[in-house]
Amino acid sequence: MAPYDDSSDEGEDLEFTETNVLLGYADADSNGEKISRLGGRPEWLDEESPASAALARCKVCKDYMVLLLQLNAELPDHFPGHERRLYVFSCRRKSCRRKEGSIRAVRGVRVAVDAPAATEDKKKTTTAVEQEKKEMPKASTLGLGEALFGAKPAASGGAKTNPFASSGGAVNPFAPKGTAAANPFAPKQQQQQQETPKPQGDTTSEKQQPQEQEQEQAEKDNLPKTFAQTLSLNNTTQQTQTPAPAPLEPWPTDASALPPPYPERWIWDADYETLDPTPALPPQKIETMDIDTEGASGSGSGGKEDKDVFESTMDAVFQRFADRVGQNPEQVIRYEFAGQPLLYSKSDAVGKLLHVPTAGAANEKVTTTAAGKGKMPKCANCGARRVFEVQLTPHAIEELECEEDSMDGMDWGTIIVGVCEKDCSPRGTERGVAGYVEEWAGVQWEELSVKR
Repeated sequence: MAPYDDSSDEGEDLEFTETNVLLGYADADSNGEKISRLGGRPEWLDEESPASAALARCKVCKDYMVLLLQLNAELPDHFPGHERRLYVFSCRRKSCRRKEGSIRAVRGVRVAVDAPAATEDKKKTTTAVEQEKKEMPKASTLGLGEALFGAKPAASGGAKTNPFASSGGAVNPFAPKGTAAANPFAPKQQQQQQETPKPQGDTTSEKQQPQEQEQEQAEKDNLPKTFAQTLSLNNTTQQTQTPAPAPLEPWPTDASALPPPYPERWIWDADYETLDPTPALPPQKIETMDIDTEGASGSGSGGKEDKDVFESTMDAVFQRFADRVGQNPEQVIRYEFAGQPLLYSKSDAVGKLLHVPTAGAANEKVTTTAAGKGKMPKCANCGARRVFEVQLTPHAIEELECEEDSMDGMDWGTIIVGVCEKDCSPRGTERGVAGYVEEWAGVQWEELSVKR
């Protein structure tokens, strides 16, 4: 274990060797993969209906951005019938770095016409779930490849099959392990209570109800319109009316209008993260800012103590990131839907937003479950909460800039992508039609050394 003091890390490297995080690795050879990759140009769910070009514009300079990541993010266990992709874009301008909106994330989704409806009757959903459970083989009877990727091993025992094949209905390898096949977002049963027969002796109240409802509606109609709206008396109508979607900006048909893309590096190889009994990297001290201790109150020692605590905290958080990533140094992405990201720092805006203190028990598992404490901004499209899905790691920069001559490249430590937990479609999008929604991209930049 690294000799830094962070109670949340006690025992995790010694007690556990595998986490729920799926690590993705980049390769110049596609090996049959057609979707998941770093760099290149974005490929949309429907090339005839691309995303609005406004989603790929830098919010700082308003120029088009380049693609960092395109990921096949289908999760049939969570969202049956949903075709999903994630895109991460970045502005190439140096003047836009470290500014809000210079890196953006987009989620593409196309819901099949025959996909389970969110408003289906719970009784029907429960029956389907029970049937799936009966048909589902036990994990102990599956081979490793079948358990992870849903692909059965070749009978001939010949060449190794690609678990990331995009064709033939292959299961997304980035789907979290141990998930149930049921749709977790099926609605609770409401119609059963409405259909419960009333006692026969309550006929008087039944006759009075329509009269009371008519009288109540008449009173509402007689109120001034603005007052009725203020009190949400007509909330039924308001709930069914949704704002019209923003007009789409056509995607450029001329490639010369777009900035030069990064080279393509395919993500066809992945495996669950395994940790050695001891950290692979020795402790490393990072540069921290000098804190002015002049004018400190009291004996004057308080300023030095604050500085030591600050440096100790910074070292511990960054060292944990370095230790975890260093044990699998060629990883370019870390994936776990609804998990917890590995923070590069907890002192910046993203770290303060997402950091989740733990109890620090000696036998605590290596976990990436946020327990509802890390708060990402809610989905701007439907209002549901967002959850972590994927993050890019520093080695992705090396892969993307492998053909760059300049040493002044990207300087982020990690990019964290949070998505709508309900995988909503853009308002007004019909089933079978591809839609695109901007998601949350939390960027943690490399630490800068500030001297006073």
